[in-house]
Order: sequence, then structure tokens, then C-alpha cells
Amino acid sequence: MFKHWIHSLSIRLWATTVVALAVSLAVLGGLANYLIPHFPEETIGRREQAEYVHKVVGGIVFSDAGVPVSVKLSEREAWMFQVAATELKYRVLDGQGRVLLSSTGAEKDGPWLAANPEEAVGKMGYVAIDGRRFSVATQRVTRNQSVFYVETATSARFVEALVGLKMKPIPAIVRVIFLLAIAIFGLVLPFSLRRALKPLRDASSAAAHITPRHLKTRLSTVGVPSEIKPLIDAFNEALGRLENGFTVQQQFLAAAAHELQTPLTLIRGQIELQPDVGEKDLMFREIDLMSRQVRQLLHLAEVSEAQNFNFVEVSGIDVAQDVVTYLARKADARQVKLHVEERGSPMPIWADPGALFILLKNIVENAINASHGNGVVSLAVNTASIEISDDGPGIQKDHLPFLFERFWRAPGAGYDGAGLGLAICREIALTHDWRLTVSSLTRGTRFTVWL
Repeated sequence: MFKHWIHSLSIRLWATTVVALAVSLAVLGGLANYLIPHFPEETIGRREQAEYVHKVVGGIVFSDAGVPVSVKLSEREAWMFQVAATELKYRVLDGQGRVLLSSTGAEKDGPWLAANPEEAVGKMGYVAIDGRRFSVATQRVTRNQSVFYVETATSARFVEALVGLKMKPIPAIVRVIFLLAIAIFGLVLPFSLRRALKPLRDASSAAAHITPRHLKTRLSTVGVPSEIKPLIDAFNEALGRLENGFTVQQQFLAAAAHELQTPLTLIRGQIELQPDVGEKDLMFREIDLMSRQVRQLLHLAEVSEAQNFNFVEVSGIDVAQDVVTYLARKADARQVKLHVEERGSPMPIWADPGALFILLKNIVENAINASHGNGVVSLAVNTASIEISDDGPGIQKDHLPFLFERFWRAPGAGYDGAGLGLAICREIALTHDWRLTVSSLTRGTRFTVWL
């Protein structure tokens, strides 16, 4: 589980993004803590100055003739200009620069700026008033085609005090904001990542369901991010090449098995016609074994292609009875009794009748071969499964993982075979979406086809 988390793309993206946010906030907080105290006028002073001049402009009261007669400020602004009259001042000038209105004491200072007021509009000027440095902001006001100017002067000492008051709570605020931002971002980010990575999860889920039976399936690129689309396209191209290779393999297997069938039949016929050939029984045995292997190869090629199946409703009991009838002579020869049992009221099975017959026939035939004389092989058909049991010596546990592999035969098997029968059964079960399991009993073996 830990290794899964370490290698998770979501966790990596989450950690990278949270770290990047933390670093960004830390850098911004550090810059603010450095710039504001070292450059008070440039950071806070000018903004405050602009606000003051804007509020004075908004508070001018004009007469009917369009002449400024007073300045009406909010209680807070009026208090500021009154209490800090020596540090914060304003003036209202006419077009020639004469003072029409001013804050307490500001009318006695003389001209603040030597330049024409029009030239100072929108700029920040600096002047010495009573031997102290002030910054002056100027804004133009137009009324009834008359031009007026508003000037506000703020002392450097006042700006520094203002910055000090505003800076004092900033470090604590920055820390709180930093922690809250990281916490909220860290909690919300997984949901965003989950949504962003959904196309990748959908593609992975679809890919997990692609088997040799579904090689024609392709992953959809609808809604897939452009960064992932080349990967999906490459995977689909690889599936195309794999499907082509699988088809060629199956075609070769079927063609080879078909071409071998006729020569084997002719060889057997020629041997039968030659009276002087010795050890005919041994040769017939080998030829029959080869013919059986060829038939199984043909079956394997057929059941490996889903289009070769014809699905209809089938009675499991009827197919089981057909298998017993087909293998009756073989069972009698080995003195094995075949028994079919119907449990409950089995429903019809949606299956290919021929494929189901081959599946049951291969398992029952193996059970007959594995049984001793006077043994019993039983087929139990119920609603959910078909069970084939024998009372033979059973299967060793270390052999169980290899039972359904092609051409695998248990060491020391006492009967002939190519090791394809159970591989064919597995292919049929996969095509029908059935499960095929095997379990060792106290005595014997049980194969179960879960329908």
C-alpha cells in the first residue's frame, strides 16, 4: 500500500502542487514584508494619497454658479484631516492656482508646487513644508466648463507611521492566510485531480477488459486531455498489430490442422491395404493419436474466434446426456459408470450447443481416463453450474496452475493425449463468460462450470 501511494500520479501531482503553492505564498509574503517597510511611499503611501485626493474631490460642494463652497467628508476622513492637520492637508484651487478651500492650517503654507497645477495632474510631487518633506497629489475637477484642482499633501512622517500601523498585523495575517490557503487547497485539490484524471482512469479500466476475445476493442479518445491522447493512440495501434498477429496465428493453426487431416487418413488407409506391414496396431495407435491432436487443434482454432459460436437456449441436462451417450463405449471399456444428476429445476443455458458439448466431453473423457475400474464419473446440473466429479487419484496441488495451459500434460500420465483438451475448455468458457474451476476432493477431482 505504501509503495502504491509513493508511485501514485495523483499523490505526486498533489504534493508538487501544494509545495509550489506554499513556496509561492512564502515568496510573496517575504516580498511584501521587505518592500512595504523599505519603500513605504511606493507601496502604500501613493495608494493612500490617491484615495485622499479622490475623497476630497467627491466631497466638494458647488454653488449654483458652479463655484466650490465647501468640502463635505465622511466623519472618519474629516477627523483625519482635523487631528493630523500638520501631517495631512488638502486644498481646492481655481484655474489660476488660487486657494478656494483648504483643510485646517493648509491655507497658510503658501504654494505647494512651483509648477502650473495642470502640469502636476496625475503625478506625485514632493515639496518641503515647514522644513518637512511632503508628497503632493493633484487631480483636475471640471464644473460648468470651469476647471478646478484638488491637492492633497501627506508628510513622509505620516506615511511611515501609517505604514507601521498597517504593517504590524500583516505578519500574523500572512501566517494565518498561508496556513488556511495550504489547508483548503490541500483538501480541495484531490477532488480536482480526481476529476482531471478521470479520462485516464476510464482508459485504464477499458484496457483492463481487453482480452484475446476482445482485441477489436479500442480505447476512446473522447474527453481525453491532449497530453494523454498520443498514449491512447499508440495503445490502439499496438492493439491493431496484436489483433492482426493473433488472427494470423489462428489462421495458420486452423490451416495446418486442416491440411494434416487428409494425409493422416490416407496413410492409415495405405497401411490397412499392406498385408506385410509389421506392428500395424502400434502404427494405427500413433496415427489415431495424431488424428486426435489434429482434431483438437481444429477445435482450438474454432473456439478461439467468437464469431464461430451460435448462441441459443440450451438444456444443460440434454447436453450432459448426449455426452454420456457419446462416451458410453469408452466408459464401458474402462469399466467406469457415468451418472447424470439433475438438481432442482435448471434453467435453459444461453450457449453454443456444440461448444458446450465439447467442453463437457473433454472433462468427462479426462475423468474416465483418470478413474480406476468400477469408478464413477458424475455430472450434476443445477441452475448456477455444472459439476463433473470422479473418484480417481486426484490432481496434485502443484499441478493445478498448469491444467489449462496448452500442450501441458501431467508427468507420468497413464493415458494418451496432446494436452489440449482443457485448454479448449478454457477458451469455450471465456467466450461464454463462464468460470471454470477445479478442486481436489478427499477422493477424486471436481471440475465446475459456473454459468
